[in-house]
Amino acid sequence: MSPQTAPAQLSIATTPSAPERPAPWLRAARQARLLAWASLFWMTLEGALGILAGVEANSISVLTWAASSAVEGMASAIVIWRFTGPRTLSEDSERRAQRWVAGSFFLLTPYFLFEAIDPRGHGTRPEATVLAIALTASSVVLMPLLAWAKFSLGRRLDSGATSGEGMQNLLCAAQALAALIAVVAAGAGITVIDPLAAVLIAGIAAKEGRELWRGEECGCHTIAGLARTSSNRCQDNSCTK
Repeated sequence: MSPQTAPAQLSIATTPSAPERPAPWLRAARQARLLAWASLFWMTLEGALGILAGVEANSISVLTWAASSAVEGMASAIVIWRFTGPRTLSEDSERRAQRWVAGSFFLLTPYFLFEAIDPRGHGTRPEATVLAIALTASSVVLMPLLAWAKFSLGRRLDSGATSGEGMQNLLCAAQALAALIAVVAAGAGITVIDPLAAVLIAGIAAKEGRELWRGEECGCHTIAGLARTSSNRCQDNSCTK
């Protein structure tokens, strides 16, 4: 062995290889990426039409819900990044994606709080337009279906990033339901529902973001409804509730 080739061979021998993954895991990874693409497409459409619907209905809650689609689309883009190319098999990429998705929860929280405290939303009476009702109702139906599919994939992939994206879909559905009720109830003169719901959803978003961020450090699933797998072991009490 020549002196020139020895370091190169030593470098190759000591470079850690990506873990081998079984075919079902790889199929689940492709499904997670495809679902994230579908979510990104829907969030783009939902955001554009939602802003139009909010203006038409004179509804701050619908406008805020539509604007938050940009943050939810960001979470989808993170999952796409996570399961593209060589990053699919990278545990480091999963850790980064999980923390980035956790950060996107913190970006969502101000949207919900703005909806609750913005004075322009109080004393105004939204109109129950067809577009506003159709959009928010479709989100109430579609988003939970996407969320549960992502929760299932998150368990199979041991991916907090995928599960966190699913939780954002659930929050989107909750906010859409609050906006839908607010628009319909405003016709009867009831305006207190929207700000109260916004505060509640803001608290949930902050809690999930914090726990997902902490969960990355000890390998624990933190998204509600997800059972910990045998590979998720807490080394201390940093992520116990």
